[in-house]
Amino acid sequence: MYDLADVLPDVEIDPGTNVLVAGPPLTGKRRITFDILASGANRGDGSIVVTTKDSADKVLESVDDHVNDGVEPDIGVVDCVTKQRGIGTIDDDPRIKYASSPVDMTGIGIKLSEFLQEFYETRGITENRVLLHSVSTLLMYSDLQTVFRFLHVFTGRIQSADAFGLYVIDSTAHDDQTMNTLKQLFDAVLELEETADGEEPEIRTAGFST
Repeated sequence: MYDLADVLPDVEIDPGTNVLVAGPPLTGKRRITFDILASGANRGDGSIVVTTKDSADKVLESVDDHVNDGVEPDIGVVDCVTKQRGIGTIDDDPRIKYASSPVDMTGIGIKLSEFLQEFYETRGITENRVLLHSVSTLLMYSDLQTVFRFLHVFTGRIQSADAFGLYVIDSTAHDDQTMNTLKQLFDAVLELEETADGEEPEIRTAGFST
């Protein structure tokens, strides 16, 4: 079983569950998902991040900032931005695999499967948390039908690997039809809502069991 740490302390997640994390910009979606990754890493879960927004180096820094002192997380990053931007060097690193761009969905899926196989079979890590940040970036580069097909396969891989999938989306960047279509793919939805300045965002959930 997986848990959501301090985000939803009374909720346990069955292996193979996929959760959509939705909300407007600046409501802390990224922070909350990294908190959930870190809570798993602190107890020995594997962490895999598919990043379509930040470089792998930035993702690794964020994970290190969230885990407890002294914890060296088992982490893999599928970096979909560095090659596209053509900035910096792409050095081989056991923790990083590079896809050519957010459009390269076949490549992204292959790299994810390689990490899952490595963690499960080679490292013997049977509980793995996977974060895709973000679905909104995929929709900037490809149409809804293409992204839907990709996510259908992606969520299926999470399910078959008994992993726990987290997917971030900017709910205000897409129309209701797009959001409702995508929500069909997920077992549960965690929605963050804007509140008054300085207050923590309100969290609404659907599909979770306690």
